[in-house]
Amino acid sequence: MLLTDRAIGRIRDMIQSGELPPGGKLPPEQQLAADLAVSRNLVREAVKALVVTRVLEIRRGDGTYVTSLEPALLLDGVASAVELVRGDRLLELTEVRKLIEPAATGLAATRVSADALAEIAAHLDAMRAARDDVEELNRHDAEFHRLIGVAAGNPTLAALLEGISGPTVRGRIWRGLVDDRVADRTIAEHEAIFYALVDGDALLAQAAALAHVATTERWLRSHLTPDEAAG
Repeated sequence: MLLTDRAIGRIRDMIQSGELPPGGKLPPEQQLAADLAVSRNLVREAVKALVVTRVLEIRRGDGTYVTSLEPALLLDGVASAVELVRGDRLLELTEVRKLIEPAATGLAATRVSADALAEIAAHLDAMRAARDDVEELNRHDAEFHRLIGVAAGNPTLAALLEGISGPTVRGRIWRGLVDDRVADRTIAEHEAIFYALVDGDALLAQAAALAHVATTERWLRSHLTPDEAAG
């Protein structure tokens, strides 16, 4: 594994230096092994690892290429990883969201376009219509937040937020299943966020987003069992 890690590090160095730019094609396996002074088996293992992390992609019959290296692509694996989180680690992720999402929402208030506001409004309307359908309500809830992340104008921030929102979306569904009053509260919190975006008020948008995530956090803290809270 140490030798494989070294091979991975050497390929990453080639990418970082610009020797292998985004979209660039790797040398043939035999040549790459010689360049890295490792065996072809180690090159294969290194390439496999970098394919998993979306740094490289294999095009059948053509070769191996560096991906676009766009944040949304590189951070895509975050969502899969955090979906495995349980217990107090879910609370940790909610705390991370509480730190990041208000800032992103405030940024979106200063950058959101009229078209984006219209899309966000459509999902808010859909949430109102789906107040008795927990899964549908949460689907539009997640899209509401995704669009705000995009509206912030920072693809890295948007990708990170989308990656960590999976467990919290699950938490909202869980909450909705046991608390028949959650729909009205959830919709009211989203309305507060939306109207702050409409007003272009960054501070109010941050405050509304913070209040919304804090509601989820409080609910999780009160409903985790002792075993779950212990991880």
